[in-house]
Amino acid sequence: MPRSGLLWLNLFLLGALCVEPLRAQQNDSALRDEALQALKRAASFYRAKVASHGGYVYYYSVDLTERWGEGEASPDTIFVQPPGTPTVGMAYLRAHAATGDRFYLDAAREAAEALVDGQLESGGWTQVIHFARPRRGRMGKYRKRRVGSWNVSSLDDGQTQAALAMLIRADQALGFQHAEIHEAAAYGLDALLKAQFANGGFPQGWRAPVQPQPVRKARLPDYDWKTEGRVKNYWDYYTLNDNVAGTVCETLIVAHQVYKDKKHLAALARLGDFLILAQMPDPQPGWCQQYNYEMVPMWARKFEPPAITGWESQDVMETLIKIARHTGRKKYLEPIAPALEYFTRKCLLPDGKIARYYELKTNKPLYMDKSYRLTYDDSSVPGHYGWKQPARFERIRKAYEAALKGQSAPGPRAARELEAAVRRIIKELDKDGRWITTHAGENLVGRPKFKRGFRYISSDVFSRNIETLSEYIASQRR
Repeated sequence: MPRSGLLWLNLFLLGALCVEPLRAQQNDSALRDEALQALKRAASFYRAKVASHGGYVYYYSVDLTERWGEGEASPDTIFVQPPGTPTVGMAYLRAHAATGDRFYLDAAREAAEALVDGQLESGGWTQVIHFARPRRGRMGKYRKRRVGSWNVSSLDDGQTQAALAMLIRADQALGFQHAEIHEAAAYGLDALLKAQFANGGFPQGWRAPVQPQPVRKARLPDYDWKTEGRVKNYWDYYTLNDNVAGTVCETLIVAHQVYKDKKHLAALARLGDFLILAQMPDPQPGWCQQYNYEMVPMWARKFEPPAITGWESQDVMETLIKIARHTGRKKYLEPIAPALEYFTRKCLLPDGKIARYYELKTNKPLYMDKSYRLTYDDSSVPGHYGWKQPARFERIRKAYEAALKGQSAPGPRAARELEAAVRRIIKELDKDGRWITTHAGENLVGRPKFKRGFRYISSDVFSRNIETLSEYIASQRR
């Protein structure tokens, strides 16, 4: 080829190399603009049309005439339990962090103020906040509104933990200048620390600071646990049920990150110490849902027997990894290797799942029939409870090995995966700013009695989509 031809070819290739990154940059810019528009449209709809008293429930009918949390709700009731008010509020905070737009901070402030209005005198929260006396249910003994008598702060299903974490992050985003939010967060954290036992464990709920108890290592019952040892007020004892360890851990980490107070770090370390103590002895080195003050596994509800638990044990291992990373102490990793060995070799079911319960000593998967009698047969279990759960052991193993090497936790998701999710989310948003979900028969938080094909608006879907859009927008700033 003549020299002039080679010159033109080189210039053409150079131009192509320059054009492709430019096109990619333009495409990224256009998608970011679309994401910003979708974010504002969806948040504007939720804040203006869906919010009630600044707060939220789980689900709404498409025309917004009906609302559900754990059952039907009135416009004067909001839910604290995720995916209610704290979940939506955290999504607004994520949007504000990504965009700097005051609109999202104001929406988060409104949600935080609603939580302040529902904080109990005992310092935490219960499942719901009532702004008017309900036809059914109890009014809380709220600090700001002395209207009721119910004063049990709950750690069940992440209720107090989610509210506290949201208030702490809102306090930070508002520059610690909102006096009521700041004071409520401080009051709640102080109450949470007073609800921690000497061994580092927590009860499911409290009315007042817990009483001192001896520090002991977990052990097997020396009586017939099937018929003996039941206690009505099981919620006063050490609990890991419904992932209490993980949600309390995350709240304490948030508190330490924001306020830099060593007492929150010390409480986190004590929680890790409790999880070490609560590991059952060989040959079943897992964890149980509930322990009495002698550190013996105990009954909770009639379908929650003393047993090794596959679901909460996974949460415990993940929590120990988080505590080890945040405190820098590898002793919190020591229980994980024997637990992983036990669960992966002796507990996995033929379908790869894990049973909720394994019988003490025999290690047989343990279930209940519809009359709530203990059985090894899983063919007629009550439909309201998760008797089998997905196994996350390989993911836990990778996180454990990374933590042993001192490696940080995994970073944000891959750009291509995130971009695909954003395009789908934008496409699914309707002209009114709604993500509408069609019920396909799956189990939902709160177990609403939706018929298959019912269309509804979900706070969980809204919050996840807002956080994904925000993650993408923030990634484009780098």
